Amino acid sequence: MARLLEKYRSEVVPALFEELNTRNPMAVPRLRKVVISMGVGAATQDKKRIELAAKDLATIAGQKPQICLARKSVSNFKVRKDYPTGVKVTLRGRRMYEFLDRLISIAIPRIRDFRGLNPQSFDGRGNYSMGVNEQTIFPEIDAAAVEWPQGMNITVVTTARNDRECRALLRLLGMPFRSEGELAAQAGRN
Repeated sequence: MARLLEKYRSEVVPALFEELNTRNPMAVPRLRKVVISMGVGAATQDKKRIELAAKDLATIAGQKPQICLARKSVSNFKVRKDYPTGVKVTLRGRRMYEFLDRLISIAIPRIRDFRGLNPQSFDGRGNYSMGVNEQTIFPEIDAAAVEWPQGMNITVVTTARNDRECRALLRLLGMPFRSEGELAAQAGRN
């Protein structure tokens, strides 16, 4: 069993019962899926970049990614309909918990100048999205072999009904959110 799934069942669910004041175990929020996507805009000039991004994403996620194609032609971006523009993978079940465990305990601490995740990146329906600047924060990727640094978006989809429930779930799972005071101080500096 995945370590994070075990933590969810033994520690997080009882804590959420108290925090959310619920009696029904089915009302406790849980993870539904994790979607990891890489937009590879430079793939229009160099076909090799989409293949390298797909290889890196497969290494990180543990399953083959889906190649996303352009829906329509945009001449300003030199994109034609059905050109590959990105890759994505959807993780569920055991792989989702294993990926999140690696993300929280290994990858996020390796981010340079990390001060915590943005606590305002919720969508209002109980889902959280974050961006990563490089794929090299994951230990599975050999930094010396990476030709181009490639960013990615990570979206955690939950059964939470609102942002407060989702924030409580992710905080108890170990997501290192920045405090609201630090966020206000950073806004004041900008």
